[in-house]
Amino acid sequence: MKEQGIPDNRKTNRKAAGIGIVLSLAACLFILLLAIRAGSVYISVSDLLKIIGSHITGRPLPAEVDPMTDSIFWTIRMPRAITAFLVGGALSVSGAVMQAVLQNPLASSYTLGVSSGASLGAGLVLLCGFTFSGLEGFMLPFAGFIFGLLTVMLSILLASRIDRSVSNQTIVLIGMVLSLFVNGILNFMMTFYGDRSKQLWLWMTGSFSARNWTHCAILFVTGLTGFIILFLLSGRLDILTFGELQASAMGVEVTRTKVLAMFVAALLTGVSVAFAGVIGFIDLAAPHVVRKIFGPSHRIVLPMSFVYGGAFMALCDLAARTVLSPREIPVGAVTALVGAPFFAYVFFAKGKRKI
Repeated sequence: MKEQGIPDNRKTNRKAAGIGIVLSLAACLFILLLAIRAGSVYISVSDLLKIIGSHITGRPLPAEVDPMTDSIFWTIRMPRAITAFLVGGALSVSGAVMQAVLQNPLASSYTLGVSSGASLGAGLVLLCGFTFSGLEGFMLPFAGFIFGLLTVMLSILLASRIDRSVSNQTIVLIGMVLSLFVNGILNFMMTFYGDRSKQLWLWMTGSFSARNWTHCAILFVTGLTGFIILFLLSGRLDILTFGELQASAMGVEVTRTKVLAMFVAALLTGVSVAFAGVIGFIDLAAPHVVRKIFGPSHRIVLPMSFVYGGAFMALCDLAARTVLSPREIPVGAVTALVGAPFFAYVFFAKGKRKI
C-alpha cells in the first residue's frame, strides 16, 4: 500500500505545485498590468492592446487612441514597469543563490554588502566621471558589477581571517559593517561633489524614474544569461544546502560551484543596482516566501523567485509613484518598510530554533 501511495503523493505534490505556479504567474501579470495602467492618466485595456499592437506590427496608431496616451504608455510607464520587474527578479534570484551557497537564510546581496559595493562603483562613475574606452555606454553596470564582486570577496576574506570556521553569521555581520563603511565613503564623496549630490542621493535611495527601453534591453540580456547559468547549477545548489562535506562526497566541485554562483549573483546585483540604485531586502524576502510555498528545489525556487521578486518590485514602484502623487517616494524606502521587519522575523525565528 505504501509503495502505491508514494506515486500518488508525488502526483498530488506536482499538481499542487503546478496550480501554485499558474496562480503566481497570473497574479504577476495582473500586478504588471496594474503598474502600467495606474497613474494620473487612466489607460484602458483596449487602448493598451491597440498601442502594443501598433508598436509591434509597425502599423499606424488607431485614430481613437490619443497620441498623448500612446506616449505616456510606451515611453514612460511600460519601460519603467518592466525595468522594475527585471530588477526585482534579478535581485531575488541573486539572494536565493547566496542563501544556498552560504547556507544562511540571512544572506543576500544587501546584507553581504554587494549592493553597497556596487553603489560605490556606480557613484564613482556618476560623480567623478571615470570611464574606459569602449565602455562608455556600459560603464555604470560594469562598475557596479566589479565593485559588487570585490565587496563580497572582501567580506569572505575578512571573515576567514577573523573566524577560521568562516561561520555564516560572521560573513553577514562583516558584510553589514562593510555596507556602513562604503556608505560613509559615498557621503564623503557627496560633500566634495555638492553639485551632483542630489543626483547621487536619489540614486542611492532607489528609483525607476526616466527608465527607457535601453535599460530594459540590457537588464533582460544580463538577467537571462545569469538565470540560465544559475538554473544549470540548480542541482548543485540543492546539494550544497546539505553542507560542503556532503556536496564533496557526492562529487560536486564545491569551490568552483560557489565561485561561479557568487560571480553570477554579483553580476545580477551589480547591474540592477547600477540602473535602479540601492534597493534592499527584496533579495532576502522573496526567496523565503518562494521556499515556503514551493519547497527547497532550486529548479523551482530560482524561476519563482524571479517572478515573485519582479512582481513585488513592480508593486512597490507603483506605490512609490502613486501614494503621495505628484510626489514620488524612493522605492528603496518602500521595500525597506516591508523587508526590515521580515529580516528581524527571520533572524529571531532562527535564534529560537537554536534554543
